[in-house]
Order: sequence, then C-alpha cells, then structure tokens
Amino acid sequence: MPTLEHNGLVDMFREKPSLAPHFLEILFHLDLPPYAAVAVVEASLDQLIPVEFRADLVLELRDGGGAVVLAIVLEVQRDIDRRKGYSWPVYIAVVRAQKECQAIVLVVAPDAEVATWAAQKIDLGLGLGTVQPLVLGPAIVPEVTDQGEAEKETELAILSAAAHGNGANGLAVVEAALGALGRFDLEHAAVYFQIVYNALRDPMRRALEALIMERQTEGKATFPPFAQQLIERGRIEGIREGKLEGIREGIREGIREGIREGIREGELNGKRDALLRLLARAGIALTDDDRARIAACTDPATLDRWVDNVLGAKKASDVLS
Repeated sequence: MPTLEHNGLVDMFREKPSLAPHFLEILFHLDLPPYAAVAVVEASLDQLIPVEFRADLVLELRDGGGAVVLAIVLEVQRDIDRRKGYSWPVYIAVVRAQKECQAIVLVVAPDAEVATWAAQKIDLGLGLGTVQPLVLGPAIVPEVTDQGEAEKETELAILSAAAHGNGANGLAVVEAALGALGRFDLEHAAVYFQIVYNALRDPMRRALEALIMERQTEGKATFPPFAQQLIERGRIEGIREGKLEGIREGIREGIREGIREGIREGELNGKRDALLRLLARAGIALTDDDRARIAACTDPATLDRWVDNVLGAKKASDVLS
C-alpha cells in the first residue's frame, strides 16, 4: 500500500512536471533534447502493461510540434526491491516502443542504502546490454542550508532535508526546507513537513522540536503558519499548567499531536488516492456520489477492503460494497 511519503513525493513531480527535467539538468548535468513542454501521461503507459509492471509516473518532454523527444519514467523507492531490476527495463521498453523516443528511469530514493542499490546498472543478459537508472539520492542531492536557495528551489530543499536531515548539517538542512514551506498551501505544506519529519531519526526529531520551541520563545517565527498553529496549541495547553516546563511540554505535545493527526489523515488520503487510481486503471466509472462516499470514508479498514475489491470488479457497486 502506498505511504504518505511515497504519494507525497510522486505528487510533487506530478503537480510540477518540469521538476524532473530541471533536476536532470542541474544535478546530473545532462544535455536534454530541446523541448517546449512537459506532460504527465501515466495512464497511457498503464494501459499497455500488466498490473505487476506499473510505474509511479511517466513524463513526456515534447517539442514545439508535439512530438515526444524524451520519456521519463519516475519511481519513488523507499525500500530495496530486487524485482525493480526486472520491471524498470520493462518500463523503458514499453514507452520506447509506444512513443518511438528515448526513455530513462529516474528514481527518487532519499535513503542512502536504497539509493546505492537503485543506482546499480541492470544487466539485461550476458553483459550485452544494460539499463542505468538515474537516482535522486544523497549522493546527487546537495545539502541545501541557505534559506534563499531553499526559497528558490523548495522542492530540492525538501528532498535535501529527507536525504541529509540526519547528517552532520542535518538541522540546518531541515530548517532551510521547513522555512521555505510557506510558499505552499496548508495541505501541501503539511505533507512536505511530514515527509521531512518522518525521514528523521529520534535525535534529530528532538533537536528539531527544541529548535521550534526556541524560535517560538524568542518570537522568531521562521516556520510556516501551520507549524506555528501546532506550536500555539501546545503553548496554550502549557500555560494552563502554569509552569515553564508545562509550557515546554505543552509545545512539544502540540507538535507531536499535530504530526500524529497529519499522519493519520495523510494515510487516509494515500489509501483514497490508491483506490481512485486503481479504479481508473480498471476502467470502472464513478458517479459523483461514489466519489463523495470515498472522500468521506475515514475508516482505513474499509478503504483497504475497497482496494481489494477492485480486482475482478466490473462496476463501482462491486467495489464499494
């Protein structure tokens, strides 16, 4: 089942498709073919390959005449999965055959061990041909510690925080990324906050909470409004306790509870998103009432059951039973 982090990173590239070629140019220093537009075309690839071979996202770079000059198959990889060594070449072969264009696999892997594994060349047989995945991981993504750079390249700063947040400069990297989240709406800022926070190990999480409390105490509000709201909730609870330590603990609990609530809602959104995508891929039409019912469902077990029901279903009523 897709996680909040997985869906959030995929959506980052889906909602801003120009990011992928931008990163190929500035991080991998590749000379891309001239193009005029970038389009998201994940559905067309899905229709050609069986369910076990399905990419997270496919992007097309198109020239001024609409011809595809490069296809980017994007995968978000949070764990080592040896099957990808067989499926990634399938993605490239399918899209090349369909569009008669160049194609590459771009893997987003913030974890260093996963990124190292994903970057290995894939031998297609007897050393006569290989596929080389391009991996956005700690070795490629720079440490973004400058606030101005983070404001300019916010998505890169988020990837940097997820990849380097536990390193020697981790707190500075995380601070730069979180300080730039104000350019997003509340929903996106909260998702990106959780992507960064969930990538941190306990020592850095505690350091981040301490930094947020310190900034709030000093009146230096350098984090986006939604984070300040969590802090303020904790401050009110602490003031009720009437003690300095109560204030501090209230702030900490406010942050933790806000994150817990966000994670719960993020997991539900991930399940809803997965269900809708599976229904679309299965060609099952939904009415407005069906969509409203899915959007209103807050029971994870029910959403999981509906996802399982998609297999073999012919109509929406078979799924939403």
